[in-house]
Amino acid sequence: MGLFSSVSNFFFDAGVMSWDVLLTLSNLVRRKRRIGHVTPEGHPGYGGYWPEFKPAQEGDSRCSCPALNAMANHGIIPRSGRNISFVELNHQIRTTYNFGPSFCSYVPHFAARMLKKSYSNDTFDLEELDLHNGIEHDASLFRLDTALEPNQSTKHIPFIEELLAANTGKDQYGNEVLTTKDLSSILGKRRAIARATNSEFSLSFFHKVFGSANSSTLLTIFGGRVEDLRSIVLHERIPEGWESRIREPYGLTLTHFNKTVLAVEFGVRERDWAEAAQEAARHRTASV
Repeated sequence: MGLFSSVSNFFFDAGVMSWDVLLTLSNLVRRKRRIGHVTPEGHPGYGGYWPEFKPAQEGDSRCSCPALNAMANHGIIPRSGRNISFVELNHQIRTTYNFGPSFCSYVPHFAARMLKKSYSNDTFDLEELDLHNGIEHDASLFRLDTALEPNQSTKHIPFIEELLAANTGKDQYGNEVLTTKDLSSILGKRRAIARATNSEFSLSFFHKVFGSANSSTLLTIFGGRVEDLRSIVLHERIPEGWESRIREPYGLTLTHFNKTVLAVEFGVRERDWAEAAQEAARHRTASV
């Protein structure tokens, strides 16, 4: 069964990647969606009208991903964050954030494999996604490491405020925006300090790239706009009137997304934060 699953997964992944390349090429020749019409008609958020925001209640399930938590807080997926269908997640991520269909197929399939569940038949709770070193990883932009805070739905406000204050860019409308260099810099700092202060720290190459991928959604789907990101990552709320900054008809594909991911990852310089890491380590030792 294990061999069969491995072969099946290989062909599935190859098929998704081939499909993704075709979608990427199609996006180059198709007209972009009109501003104000990125979210499909008939779906939550069409015209910028999002369902009522209700923060999580006691007993609800949340995870380390602000974008998924926001979907639950708006009732786009079950507000409880529990018994979510992988198939339904595929559909709702696509219409909410305009990720490409190949992207939206691959990620829930990957999550189902990680949790050893059936993509087609099973459900999951959001907190299950925080299996350490599955998707969730150390040196997050928004959370303390698992060794320091096991409940990864808990936001670390100082990290978020520092990230939002690190912006150096402006978009064409004069909005403050985070840039690729901003994200590379703050990721380097997170990794250097986490490595120095967390005795259980681990970050494989896979999780480095995955961390850069998580960060890159801030630049792509949200356009790096600090005002919108404050609502999403701090309050886990979709801003009123918001729509995805990706206007391509087939959404953000893996192929297109990976250009941003690699630019962010290859710009990370942990050594630039060596002094800050040493100071953080001394401070932690003194406080123990």
